[in-house]
Amino acid sequence: MKQHTGTFPRIDRRGFLQIVAAAGAAGALWHVGLGPRKPSTHTVRRSRTMMGTQINLIVHGPDQDRCEDAVDSTFARMDELVGRLSRHNPGSEVSELNSLGVLTHASRDLRQVLLLADHLSIATEGAFDITVLPLLELYARAKADNTMPSRESIAAALELVGHRKIAVNNESITLRRKGMAITLDGIGKGYIVDQGAATLRSHGFTNVYVEAGGDLMVSGTKSGDRPWRIGVTHPRPGKVRNLVAISISDRAVATSGDYMQPFTADLRHHHIIDPRTGISPPELASATVSAPTVALADGLATAAMVLGPEKSLALLASMPDCEGFFIGKDLRQYRTQGFHG
Repeated sequence: MKQHTGTFPRIDRRGFLQIVAAAGAAGALWHVGLGPRKPSTHTVRRSRTMMGTQINLIVHGPDQDRCEDAVDSTFARMDELVGRLSRHNPGSEVSELNSLGVLTHASRDLRQVLLLADHLSIATEGAFDITVLPLLELYARAKADNTMPSRESIAAALELVGHRKIAVNNESITLRRKGMAITLDGIGKGYIVDQGAATLRSHGFTNVYVEAGGDLMVSGTKSGDRPWRIGVTHPRPGKVRNLVAISISDRAVATSGDYMQPFTADLRHHHIIDPRTGISPPELASATVSAPTVALADGLATAAMVLGPEKSLALLASMPDCEGFFIGKDLRQYRTQGFHG
């Protein structure tokens, strides 16, 4: 196992708290201000398809009806956010922004996600950038034609990429270049999970599991005071399913991988594209990050795929309460000192 090396400047606590706050801090500090835990006598498990993936909720509490009501409220809140933040929803705020290049009355949720995205773009030196959609669409069209994008087409798409080309003024959001478009695929799902967890917390539940396609938040414990155990899936088919399993509480975990949405069978080209070069990064097969919020873990896992193992280890070493486990395309493993599995 390799420990971290690199030169990322350490983010001071104020800067880090700004990043966490931008995510809504929905998953952070679950234990603050909570009284003694009441006995958990009921468990409610519910799943639903949303955002093109399966959402799984587990809630432990002393009253069955209260658990059910909290789960209903959580799914309603998550549905609301999907309606606002998904580029795949024609009526969403993101779709309107992409279509018109301007959004005059953006919701607080969208502005919160854009603020976090901007913080992450700065912290990762451009490795994370929500304006990569023109590149993703370029590769998707090429895949449909069984070809690869030309250097010229990649260069043209790169002219539309760059988080500094987004202008936010109060409730107004403007894309400064015609043809620009954003995708929240690498951060929006995490924000939605965080807000789902926050909804359960507002109903008084502190022993919960909220997961969307492998990105998750857990708090408290499972029934019987057992710790939550989270496995890291092997990135290559035919291998053992879980490489490591970690015990966590009051933490978020997110994973990105080259195998999730590949453009080519050899996994060299996939949905994670370096916003600075226009091509998929060559080093990692998967990146798993734990952090105070799922939105932060989601964005950092995406950035780690772009940065590669050494720079990712250095980045996480600069960020309090963030840990990572990375698997190279050669299946070599890297982890931060605090990632125990």
